[in-house]
Amino acid sequence: MSLTQLSSTSISSSSSAFLAAPTTFKARNQNVSIASKKLSTCRCVAAPQEQKTGYTTKVSRNANMAKLQAGYLFPEVARRRNAHMLKYPDAKVISLGIGDTTEPIPEVITSAMAKRAEALSTREGYSGYGPEQGEKPLRSAIASTFYGGLGIEDDDIFVSDGAKCDISRLQMIFGANVTMAVQDPSYPAYVDSSVIMGQTGQFQKDVAKYGKVEYMRCTPENGFFPDLSKVSRTDIIYFCSPNNPTGSAATREQLTRLVQFAKDNGSIIVYDSAYAKYMSDDNPQSIFEIPGAQEVALETSSFSKYAGFTGVRLGWTVVPKQLLYSDGFPVAKDFNRIVCTSFNGASNICQAGGLACLSPEGLKAMSEVIGFYKENTNIIMDTFNSLGFNAYGGKNAPYVWVHFPGQSSWDVFSEILEKTHVVTTPGSGFGPGGEGFIRVSAFGHRENVLEACRRFKQLYK
Repeated sequence: MSLTQLSSTSISSSSSAFLAAPTTFKARNQNVSIASKKLSTCRCVAAPQEQKTGYTTKVSRNANMAKLQAGYLFPEVARRRNAHMLKYPDAKVISLGIGDTTEPIPEVITSAMAKRAEALSTREGYSGYGPEQGEKPLRSAIASTFYGGLGIEDDDIFVSDGAKCDISRLQMIFGANVTMAVQDPSYPAYVDSSVIMGQTGQFQKDVAKYGKVEYMRCTPENGFFPDLSKVSRTDIIYFCSPNNPTGSAATREQLTRLVQFAKDNGSIIVYDSAYAKYMSDDNPQSIFEIPGAQEVALETSSFSKYAGFTGVRLGWTVVPKQLLYSDGFPVAKDFNRIVCTSFNGASNICQAGGLACLSPEGLKAMSEVIGFYKENTNIIMDTFNSLGFNAYGGKNAPYVWVHFPGQSSWDVFSEILEKTHVVTTPGSGFGPGGEGFIRVSAFGHRENVLEACRRFKQLYK
């Protein structure tokens, strides 16, 4: 088998549920490039080898895992970034792709964690297993800080190691026989976890969708809020506001319609509010601001993007007592059982950090961190607007959603990476409705964001 021109070999792997990448691509400007190290061409010939299979068990593979389309989106983006860095070892690669925070955790928060960690070395301060649902002071602080006056009580709060983990735990309580609807585009964990649970049909390549999933199309034309009159009834509705990846936020009137839609259909809304504190508009920061939502919704959120806890891992889910199954059994009791069975509770050190986040000093520090990332967002928005692109989001979320009409998202991703050494995220990785878009993250050091925007202007001027 002859392998030629290794240095120009393309990376050909699709990812997540929607990562099939067409090969055609229209570049707006192909005359600009950034100098990089040239690699020589080599040829080698390998003798064919027989494919050998080792010992196999008699256990069949989970058929639902086989439905998944290659790898999960963000590890695939990271894989392509790493391959690019091998190709251009001297290039300064800037990552505005995966939504990972970059700025240090405020000292008022880390000092509380350090104090708790130090206490563990003493007999008086040591603690082992804690309540699976979370320590009471933190549950109380979350309830009063984020849900004060909304009828949410301490024991409605389940502290966890992050919203993403809770999404999979919620799938466990719903089981394989429910139907689901999801914003299109949306965070891929909702669909992928549904596939793994067996709630979906096979992936349909011609439309880039899974069978038995209701995709609620969200576009610039409908203000990134689905036309509910065209949405079929499902058991579960996944809804994220402010939305990842579009950066759009639902208004009070829109969420009122969503809650009524769920009531009319007897559905449960899984509401993801992980970016609520980035809201600039006067939109609800919780679904429970909408009257009647406690009967049809639960909410999951996280400290990740507020306090830089992407590595620390701390979040929570709110399951109101009023949320009942069709037989009248409380959803919260089943979720509590899942939590107690599959989780030993969030780290006590992390929970000390979470409690510090919600102190007056911690809230001020978090607000400053969020403000920093929002300034980054404004810089990115201004850059793409000045270049004549239609760019969305930004105002209520740390993401900018940029439209490249008629182009493949993966091709745009590849062009930007190849010519500017900047990593973005292809929109099609968030669902078929994301084709033709890229997501640019505002999580980055200021100097890197400014440099990336300079390179964007050089490429697309």
